[in-house]
Amino acid sequence: MLSSQEIEKLKESAKNVRRNIVKMVHAAKSGHPGGSLSGADILTVLYEKCLNIPTDMNETRDRFILSKGHASPLLYSILAQHGMFPQEELMTFRKMGSKLQGHPSRGYVKGIEASTGSLGQGLSLGCGIALGLKLDKNPANVVVYMGDGELQEGSNWEAFMQAAHKNLNNLIAIIDRNKLQIDGCTEDVMSIGDAATKIKAFGWEVTEIDGHDINQIYEAVEKAKKAEKPFAIVANTIKGKGVSFMENNAGWHGKAPNDEQLAQALEELK
Repeated sequence: MLSSQEIEKLKESAKNVRRNIVKMVHAAKSGHPGGSLSGADILTVLYEKCLNIPTDMNETRDRFILSKGHASPLLYSILAQHGMFPQEELMTFRKMGSKLQGHPSRGYVKGIEASTGSLGQGLSLGCGIALGLKLDKNPANVVVYMGDGELQEGSNWEAFMQAAHKNLNNLIAIIDRNKLQIDGCTEDVMSIGDAATKIKAFGWEVTEIDGHDINQIYEAVEKAKKAEKPFAIVANTIKGKGVSFMENNAGWHGKAPNDEQLAQALEELK
């Protein structure tokens, strides 16, 4: 369990990540703030407390895959905060000549393990990397961060089945269950239902948490690292978390705030 001081420090780090997200998307006049804001607490805990991802990116590092690649502002903000590149480069997001493309592209930015953005493929990539690490007797873990709308893609369920069949206990899937996607509520677009029970039926160990509770995130990931099966964390989150007019609003899936909205967002994220 984390101390109260550790929790407060992580909350402030996550708030800084959120501030950067809204500033980046505003500066670019495009991007995806809603699903980036919902994951700020999770990725902050992952990178600051749970994963071994040193800046030299050595071979024993844990691997992180952002399957929902449109949430690149979240990943870029985390990587900059983690020392992978200067924070001032964040404001070049989505601009001509920038390394910070709209979707993460491997080879441009240190810390990006896979080019993502075509939804439903991240878990399959994670399976392949996790299997390769096992064959090499490499102790590293693979974490795949997914959107809940992605669970509507059949390729994910093949990957769930394959991971269990190969007993990839070095693979952790985190589902950002914010219940919204670009076309609206996930349950209206194509019902996902009880995601935890479904994934468990495919042979995984599963836990369900509040994706904004720092201690719950930490304890779930630490438990997953010790599991004897592939492990899924269904994290219930709020799309647009931290910015009142973006929260639980599918319209902010992929829209940039104007000057006035940016000022309000930053005031709320003080």
